[in-house]
Amino acid sequence: MAKETQKIKDEKIIELKNQLKVANIYQVPKLEKIVINSGVGRYVSTDERKDGKPLAIIEISKILSLISGQKPKITRAQKSIASFKIRENDEIGATVTLRGKRMQDFLFKLINVTLPRTRDFRGISEKKVDVNGILTIGIKEHLAFPELIDEDFKRIYGLEITLVPNTRNREKALALYKSLNIPFAK
Repeated sequence: MAKETQKIKDEKIIELKNQLKVANIYQVPKLEKIVINSGVGRYVSTDERKDGKPLAIIEISKILSLISGQKPKITRAQKSIASFKIRENDEIGATVTLRGKRMQDFLFKLINVTLPRTRDFRGISEKKVDVNGILTIGIKEHLAFPELIDEDFKRIYGLEITLVPNTRNREKALALYKSLNIPFAK
Protein backbone atom coordinates (compact mmCIF):
# COMPACT_ATOMS: atom_id res chain seq x y z
CA MET A 1 0.00 0.00 0.00
CA ALA A 2 2.80 2.44 0.89
CA LYS A 3 4.60 1.76 -2.39
CA GLU A 4 1.40 2.43 -4.35
CA THR A 5 0.77 5.76 -2.62
CA GLN A 6 4.41 6.75 -3.13
CA LYS A 7 4.10 5.88 -6.83
CA ILE A 8 0.97 8.05 -7.16
CA LYS A 9 2.73 10.87 -5.28
CA ASP A 10 5.77 10.64 -7.60
CA GLU A 11 3.52 10.71 -10.69
CA LYS A 12 1.76 13.84 -9.40
CA ILE A 13 5.08 15.54 -8.73
CA ILE A 14 6.33 14.79 -12.26
CA GLU A 15 3.01 15.95 -13.74
CA LEU A 16 3.17 19.19 -11.73
CA LYS A 17 6.83 19.70 -12.74
CA ASN A 18 5.88 19.43 -16.43
CA GLN A 19 2.84 21.68 -16.00
CA LEU A 20 4.83 24.46 -14.27
CA LYS A 21 7.82 23.99 -16.60
CA VAL A 22 10.41 23.96 -13.83
CA ALA A 23 13.82 22.42 -14.42
CA ASN A 24 14.39 20.67 -11.11
CA ILE A 25 12.03 18.40 -9.19
CA TYR A 26 12.91 20.29 -5.98
CA GLN A 27 11.43 23.49 -7.45
CA VAL A 28 7.97 21.89 -7.52
CA PRO A 29 5.80 23.50 -4.82
CA LYS A 30 4.63 21.38 -1.92
CA LEU A 31 2.61 21.88 1.23
CA GLU A 32 4.68 23.14 4.15
CA LYS A 33 2.11 23.11 6.97
CA ILE A 34 -1.57 23.25 7.88
CA VAL A 35 -2.73 25.50 10.71
CA ILE A 36 -6.11 24.92 12.39
CA ASN A 37 -7.32 27.87 14.43
CA SER A 38 -10.38 28.78 16.45
CA GLY A 39 -11.10 31.90 18.47
CA VAL A 40 -13.63 31.78 21.28
CA GLY A 41 -13.05 35.21 22.81
CA ARG A 42 -16.74 36.12 22.74
CA TYR A 43 -17.58 33.26 25.11
CA VAL A 44 -14.69 33.75 27.54
CA SER A 45 -15.96 36.76 29.49
CA THR A 46 -19.46 35.38 30.13
CA ASP A 47 -18.64 31.69 30.35
CA GLU A 48 -18.67 29.54 33.46
CA ARG A 49 -15.29 28.28 34.63
CA LYS A 50 -13.89 24.89 35.49
CA ASP A 51 -10.55 24.75 37.34
CA GLY A 52 -10.02 28.45 36.60
CA LYS A 53 -10.40 28.04 32.82
CA PRO A 54 -13.43 29.07 30.77
CA LEU A 55 -15.47 26.10 29.53
CA ALA A 56 -15.19 27.36 25.94
CA ILE A 57 -11.38 27.02 26.06
CA ILE A 58 -11.65 23.50 27.48
CA GLU A 59 -14.16 22.50 24.79
CA ILE A 60 -12.23 23.97 21.86
CA SER A 61 -9.02 22.34 23.11
CA LYS A 62 -10.78 18.98 23.17
CA ILE A 63 -12.25 19.55 19.69
CA LEU A 64 -8.90 20.53 18.14
CA SER A 65 -7.09 17.62 19.77
CA LEU A 66 -9.69 15.16 18.45
CA ILE A 67 -9.57 16.64 14.95
CA SER A 68 -5.80 16.98 14.62
CA GLY A 69 -4.38 14.26 16.84
CA GLN A 70 -2.14 16.61 18.80
CA LYS A 71 -2.51 19.01 21.71
CA PRO A 72 -3.42 22.59 20.73
CA LYS A 73 -1.61 25.73 21.84
CA ILE A 74 -3.82 28.13 23.78
CA THR A 75 -3.70 31.68 22.37
CA ARG A 76 -3.91 34.71 24.64
CA ALA A 77 -5.09 38.30 24.15
CA GLN A 78 -2.27 40.71 23.31
CA LYS A 79 -4.01 43.72 24.83
CA SER A 80 -7.14 44.62 26.76
CA ILE A 81 -10.30 45.56 24.87
CA ALA A 82 -12.94 46.93 27.23
CA SER A 83 -15.88 46.77 24.80
CA PHE A 84 -15.33 43.02 24.34
CA LYS A 85 -14.65 42.50 28.08
CA ILE A 86 -11.26 41.01 27.29
CA ARG A 87 -8.21 41.66 29.44
CA GLU A 88 -4.56 41.28 28.49
CA ASN A 89 -3.38 37.63 28.72
CA ASP A 90 -6.93 36.22 28.75
CA GLU A 91 -7.19 32.87 26.95
CA ILE A 92 -9.18 33.57 23.78
CA GLY A 93 -8.58 30.64 21.43
CA ALA A 94 -6.52 27.65 20.39
CA THR A 95 -4.36 26.73 17.42
CA VAL A 96 -2.67 23.60 16.05
CA THR A 97 0.11 23.41 13.44
CA LEU A 98 0.34 20.14 11.48
CA ARG A 99 3.35 18.99 9.49
CA GLY A 100 4.51 15.76 7.88
CA LYS A 101 2.38 12.60 8.16
CA ARG A 102 -0.29 14.20 10.38
CA MET A 103 -0.65 17.01 7.84
CA GLN A 104 -1.09 14.51 4.97
CA ASP A 105 -3.67 12.48 6.93
CA PHE A 106 -5.60 15.61 7.91
CA LEU A 107 -5.58 16.94 4.33
CA PHE A 108 -6.93 13.63 3.00
CA LYS A 109 -9.68 13.66 5.64
CA LEU A 110 -10.48 17.33 4.95
CA ILE A 111 -10.84 16.86 1.19
CA ASN A 112 -12.62 13.51 1.12
CA VAL A 113 -14.77 13.52 4.26
CA THR A 114 -15.15 16.89 5.99
CA LEU A 115 -15.72 19.34 3.11
CA PRO A 116 -18.42 17.16 1.48
CA ARG A 117 -20.18 16.98 4.88
CA THR A 118 -20.18 20.76 5.28
CA ARG A 119 -23.60 22.31 4.88
CA ASP A 120 -24.25 24.05 1.52
CA PHE A 121 -20.76 23.26 0.21
CA ARG A 122 -20.33 24.15 -3.46
CA GLY A 123 -16.56 24.29 -3.63
CA ILE A 124 -13.89 26.69 -2.47
CA SER A 125 -13.51 29.95 -4.35
CA GLU A 126 -10.13 30.48 -6.01
CA LYS A 127 -10.25 34.01 -4.56
CA LYS A 128 -9.49 32.47 -1.14
CA VAL A 129 -5.89 31.91 -2.30
CA ASP A 130 -4.02 35.11 -1.47
CA VAL A 131 -1.08 36.73 -3.28
CA ASN A 132 1.43 34.56 -1.39
CA GLY A 133 -0.39 31.35 -2.30
CA ILE A 134 -1.86 30.72 1.16
CA LEU A 135 -5.32 29.13 1.15
CA THR A 136 -7.63 29.81 4.11
CA ILE A 137 -10.81 27.76 4.50
CA GLY A 138 -13.45 28.71 7.04
CA ILE A 139 -15.76 26.05 8.45
CA LYS A 140 -18.78 27.39 10.33
CA GLU A 141 -19.58 24.22 12.25
CA HIS A 142 -17.03 21.93 13.86
CA LEU A 143 -19.56 19.08 13.62
CA ALA A 144 -18.54 18.44 9.99
CA PHE A 145 -15.60 16.39 11.28
CA PRO A 146 -16.49 12.71 11.75
CA GLU A 147 -14.50 12.35 15.01
CA LEU A 148 -16.93 14.65 16.80
CA ILE A 149 -20.19 12.78 16.09
CA ASP A 150 -20.50 11.05 19.45
CA GLU A 151 -19.15 13.95 21.50
CA ASP A 152 -21.41 16.30 23.45
CA PHE A 153 -20.60 20.02 23.21
CA LYS A 154 -22.54 23.01 24.51
CA ARG A 155 -21.91 25.24 21.49
CA ILE A 156 -21.04 25.06 17.83
CA TYR A 157 -17.60 26.49 17.08
CA GLY A 158 -16.18 27.77 13.82
CA LEU A 159 -12.74 26.75 12.60
CA GLU A 160 -10.22 28.33 10.25
CA ILE A 161 -7.94 26.00 8.31
CA THR A 162 -4.91 27.54 6.59
CA LEU A 163 -2.82 25.66 4.03
CA VAL A 164 0.68 27.10 3.62
CA PRO A 165 2.82 26.05 0.60
CA ASN A 166 6.59 26.48 0.36
CA THR A 167 6.18 28.79 -2.64
CA ARG A 168 5.14 32.44 -2.45
CA ASN A 169 3.63 32.50 -5.94
CA ARG A 170 -0.16 32.42 -6.33
CA GLU A 171 -0.21 30.61 -9.70
CA LYS A 172 2.16 27.86 -8.56
CA ALA A 173 0.19 27.43 -5.35
CA LEU A 174 -3.09 27.15 -7.29
CA ALA A 175 -1.54 24.45 -9.48
CA LEU A 176 -0.41 22.63 -6.33
CA TYR A 177 -3.88 22.80 -4.76
CA LYS A 178 -5.51 21.53 -7.95
CA SER A 179 -3.05 18.62 -8.08
CA LEU A 180 -3.99 17.80 -4.46
CA ASN A 181 -7.66 17.58 -5.61
CA ILE A 182 -8.87 20.44 -3.44
CA PRO A 183 -12.47 21.07 -4.58
CA PHE A 184 -12.54 24.55 -6.11
CA ALA A 185 -15.82 26.09 -7.25
CA LYS A 186 -16.40 26.02 -11.00
